[in-house]
Amino acid sequence: MFSKSGIVEKSSPTKERTITIYNRAEQQFIELLTTENLDNIVEVKAAKVNEFERILWTAIRAAYQNEYDDWQAHLFLQRILYRINRLKLFWYDDLRHYTNERSLYLCSCRNQIEAAWQNWELAQINVVVLQQLNVKQALIERASADLDPSLSEDSRYIREQMTEAGYRHLLKIASFDGLVEGSRLARILGGAANEIQCTLVRVLLEEYGNGRLSRKHSTFFAQMLAEFEMNCEPEGYFDLVPWEVLACANHNFLLTERKRDFLRYAGGLTYFEVAGPGAYRNYLAAAQRLRFSEAAMGYWELHIREDERHGQWMLDDVALPLAELYPNDAWELILGYDQEKLMSDRAAKAILQSIHQAESTAIPKCFDFDQHQG
Repeated sequence: MFSKSGIVEKSSPTKERTITIYNRAEQQFIELLTTENLDNIVEVKAAKVNEFERILWTAIRAAYQNEYDDWQAHLFLQRILYRINRLKLFWYDDLRHYTNERSLYLCSCRNQIEAAWQNWELAQINVVVLQQLNVKQALIERASADLDPSLSEDSRYIREQMTEAGYRHLLKIASFDGLVEGSRLARILGGAANEIQCTLVRVLLEEYGNGRLSRKHSTFFAQMLAEFEMNCEPEGYFDLVPWEVLACANHNFLLTERKRDFLRYAGGLTYFEVAGPGAYRNYLAAAQRLRFSEAAMGYWELHIREDERHGQWMLDDVALPLAELYPNDAWELILGYDQEKLMSDRAAKAILQSIHQAESTAIPKCFDFDQHQG
């Protein structure tokens, strides 16, 4: 039995049946993904397709149309959505895996999930209030507050109490993003040349190590995993990723594919770059307290240095100029910023909960009598 953070836990028979149903439906969907010429044979596989769609709609209702929080439905839907979205990235694998990348059936599944999910996400933000704000002032104030926030209880736990088992678990979940080059920037940069676009290119180049593999962010993350003899393969710990983390990735896929939401995208990226160093400092402090090597924390050090600079670029050279360029729609920058913050905070809490569960089930190291005698 897997919990919402991927940790084995005891469960009721009803809960077990529900998870089994979702797992079976996901396996059916994976088979559809790899079916040659899927759109042409959907009717031939009607029984399998109908069964999957029935469960899909059941999950949509459970996740987005009920008052209670059905995490099993959330996880199932975000995993399905991610499996569709990842076809937009090239994995240097069998070319036949991309046969259905423009499938109308997959597009229909994606649209069904996104429509219900995005309405649910937007309902958690007071858009009317955002539309009445002074956009430039609101962006500057938000960035100032998020650049160096006061330490929360969760931040203090990571810095002062998280164990080595917890740190390893953190790396497993973080590798979902750290090892996969699903950069929002790589999917958004095409179009007319201007100063805003050039700033985005500068951010992209630094994140990609200016074209040198040894300097790429993912290389530094892989070095951290290697230090602990962990799996360095992309998506190697996919089954541990909470739905809240998957939702952040899927939200970015959505915004980068819909150019009408470019302002929301830019606002979200501004928050991501501004607030990133605060989280990375917590992880770095934990690694230093646990006395890990430089290789075990180099990724955090690199991100802190670069994202402090990127956050300022995003605010001064992207978000604020866009607010001037699109005065009637500039409030969407704040919507993107606030949504990114809301979803990132939600993901951070889910990760910490998963860390707590991993620590509670970790096998303690044996006491070394010889080392501690005397």
